[in-house]
Amino acid sequence: MDIISILLGLLLVLNIILALFVIFQERRDVGSTWAWLLVLFFIPILGFVLYLLLGQNLSRKRLFQWDDLKKTGFEKTLETQLDKLRTNQFNFLSAAAKDNNDLIYMHLINNQAVLTEDNAVEIFTDGKEKFDQLFKDIMAARNYIHIQYYIIKNDKLGKKLIEALTTKAKQGVKVRILYDELGSRSLPKRSFKEFRKAGGQVEVFFPSKFRFINLRMNYRNHRKLVIIDGEIGYVGGFNVGDEYLGLNKKFGYWRDTHLRIQGTAVYELQTRFILDWNQASDDQDVDYVPNLYPEDISHGNIGIQIVTSGPDSEFQQIKNGYIKMIMSAKKSIYIQTPYFIPDASLLDALRIACLSGVEVNIMIPNKPDHLFVYWATLSHVSELLKVGANVFIYNNGFIHAKTLVVDEEISSVGTANIDYRSFKLNFEVNAFLYNEEISKKLTEIFKEDIKVSKLLTFENYQKRSLEVRLKESISRLLSPIL
Repeated sequence: MDIISILLGLLLVLNIILALFVIFQERRDVGSTWAWLLVLFFIPILGFVLYLLLGQNLSRKRLFQWDDLKKTGFEKTLETQLDKLRTNQFNFLSAAAKDNNDLIYMHLINNQAVLTEDNAVEIFTDGKEKFDQLFKDIMAARNYIHIQYYIIKNDKLGKKLIEALTTKAKQGVKVRILYDELGSRSLPKRSFKEFRKAGGQVEVFFPSKFRFINLRMNYRNHRKLVIIDGEIGYVGGFNVGDEYLGLNKKFGYWRDTHLRIQGTAVYELQTRFILDWNQASDDQDVDYVPNLYPEDISHGNIGIQIVTSGPDSEFQQIKNGYIKMIMSAKKSIYIQTPYFIPDASLLDALRIACLSGVEVNIMIPNKPDHLFVYWATLSHVSELLKVGANVFIYNNGFIHAKTLVVDEEISSVGTANIDYRSFKLNFEVNAFLYNEEISKKLTEIFKEDIKVSKLLTFENYQKRSLEVRLKESISRLLSPIL
């Protein structure tokens, strides 16, 4: 028996062992299990490597240090809100929050997402406007700046941000930058040389332990957070790079949605940043000291829960929030997402809404930034075209917004796309907003975007070429692991 036969036999045995591990040990959902089995058996060598790089399950691992949160009084607030909701004694300040107390309860008990109702919110849909305001807030910072992005590019905007943060560090402001290694792979470590010399701190989420090999490459921190002096918080879809200012010829104008929050919801953004920072840090942990949670920062009357999700959790909290919102809809649903690859539960919820007479509106891009995901998106929206949903193709550049609005009463804006990756593999954060004024603004923004979009009809969709049908079929088959 030659060496090649021995190696092939060994490879077959390893594939079988790995397949059995996927089926019996990992306890994945059926779609993901079948997708991985197809990869393992149809491309055995490459499939084995892909599984090692992409197939780990983090749901049984405790990554974040929740115990120290007791220092903030967070646990007491959580228990008080749960108790008042259970006994119908919660004094809601808005009808939107009161009407959706079951959604609030679900986020409280399943995600420890405390409700705050004293917030002011500014919506940004244009990158230049968002970053102009962010730089103003950075330059006005007095005590500290916490920055967390999935992508920080080594380009004009990325360098401008690091320079501004370096300036603040030199002024004595405590500045911390956390970025994802894979998302910011074009950002060299030397970019932070002057920043570090000025006293700034930098951490990397899930860095590679070996050069060019990252066994956690499939689990990335997709969150985008900024907290300034504990008084101002940012969350949404914009990363840091020139393309988010509309300067990339491939994508053209970049249409996204981001929130600037003032009020005690900033405490929750702060807590999420500290948890992520301390997970990434070996020797620069942040303690929950009082100046990180300043008093008397109320600015409005908007109800907000900051909800997070990730592969370390048994439940898909943001997806569950989406489904709960969709199932509560009586009149309308507005969704903007760059990727639409829902699992069966979310797709069924939208189907049921359509068949119940709810107006379902979905907006997706007209161009791909990830080809497989683009074709899978088209395949999935076709399922909703059949039951009467309105699907709009955004034609004014690239739409990257992650928004959901129900009945112009409640809404969600954040980092989570409607796909398997955001719900199961990435670390995400969304703001769930209980306020009619904000929800109406987001609805009006959607309607303005319709003016530069094309309505996709089921009849037009049926006319697609054989080549497109083949691409969609392959992409849909692989969608559970995209």
